[in-house]
Amino acid sequence: MTGAPAADLTAPAPAGLRATARIRAAADGRGGTALTLLAGEGPLALRRTRGEETAAEAGVMLVGAMSAPLGGDRLGVEAEAGPGARLLLRSAAATLALPGRGGEPARYDVRLTVAEEARVRWLPEPLVSVRGSRLRVRTRAELAPTARLLLREEQVLGRTREAPGLLRSRLTVTRGGRPLLDQELACGPGAPGGWDGPAGLAGHRALGQLLIVDPDFEQAPPTAAVLGEFAAATPLAGPAVLVTAMAPDALRLRELLDAACLTYGW
Repeated sequence: MTGAPAADLTAPAPAGLRATARIRAAADGRGGTALTLLAGEGPLALRRTRGEETAAEAGVMLVGAMSAPLGGDRLGVEAEAGPGARLLLRSAAATLALPGRGGEPARYDVRLTVAEEARVRWLPEPLVSVRGSRLRVRTRAELAPTARLLLREEQVLGRTREAPGLLRSRLTVTRGGRPLLDQELACGPGAPGGWDGPAGLAGHRALGQLLIVDPDFEQAPPTAAVLGEFAAATPLAGPAVLVTAMAPDALRLRELLDAACLTYGW
């Protein structure tokens, strides 16, 4: 009788997890928004929710079905709002970047496509960079000239009294095919020197940004402003404003960014 072959314990560990969540929203012709595609994979589970601002808005909640991203994982979210659609995207809990085997970095890619007269609000919970982790985050937004976007990013460097991992984050936004914003951030062990010094984060462990793109700004452009000791608003070369903030913790950071939302009527 022949038994099953023995496992090869010398074989290399499998590469990290690959998973992508895909969302597509379209105006339903009755003043609302239909979710025509809602497909999650692996740890990226999707749930329909109600919009929070108007009946025209559809909501989607990203629910983590397992611990991720671990080192070596490749995760992605792709969301598309068709002409006239209204879409709210949230996450149910903070995302923890965790160490994995072999020290391979993890990747988390977000791509938002917003068509004419459409509106997307991307409001995930914070990303926590855990000690020993290595994560690259890439967020890309492609907007039509009349599209509207509210995008919030919050990053927490380490859990309570914990050193952070290495976090690299890049945000790229185009409007009508032309660049609107392209910026990159690196924090933690292995990042360029000075990231935590007086000219960098100055010891803060929570940092975030709020991007608002609104064609109404063409008639009433926002002005540069100091929104607090460690928060500032910068108008961009387009109908947009970027708010950047630092805080000692995630709670204070959220307060700063929420206040900025109200300042600009969102």
